[in-house]
Amino acid sequence: MDAADGQKQVLHRYLREERDGLLSKLDGLEEYDVRRPLTPTGTNLLGVVKHVASVGLDYFTVVFGRPRGRDLPWFADGAEPDADFFATPEEAREDIVDLYRFAADAADATITELALDAPGEVPWWSEGRRSVTLHRILVHMSVETARHAGHVDIVRELIDGAIGQAPGDGMVAHRDNAGWAEHRARVEAAARAFRRTD
Repeated sequence: MDAADGQKQVLHRYLREERDGLLSKLDGLEEYDVRRPLTPTGTNLLGVVKHVASVGLDYFTVVFGRPRGRDLPWFADGAEPDADFFATPEEAREDIVDLYRFAADAADATITELALDAPGEVPWWSEGRRSVTLHRILVHMSVETARHAGHVDIVRELIDGAIGQAPGDGMVAHRDNAGWAEHRARVEAAARAFRRTD
């Protein structure tokens, strides 16, 4: 295996881990909870899954001249703004999860079949930035997915307090409700030292 193949495998592994972690945040939740907005800007779990699936599909197909294989009406001219960030009542959760998996499979096929220096073009980027390589898109989508995985981590915590990639995740602290309340009070006390009083 040459250095480029090794780099591609590492980048691909990170992308897969972020994709899997993001999707896992839907596990065990009722339909309302995966759809309800929990921030002033409407961030919701199923909408983030729909968005990441949609942009990932385009970055790993359209950009490299490969067939998309799915219609994404929320990206069409005249579509409602931010329609890729929430699920309408007509859109089934199972269909959005299926789209997410379809997009992941399409990405995996592109990554497997093309070299890191394979050229592509991002038509929705400004003209001076449109020419890309698979390497650049792999990095871009890893960062994009990780950013949104952070969003769903926080939204899931707001719903039911679940944190980490899975129950028992050793990368996060584990406390009971009293322990978390004590920790939060400690953080609040530290912040209050900088509270303006005028």
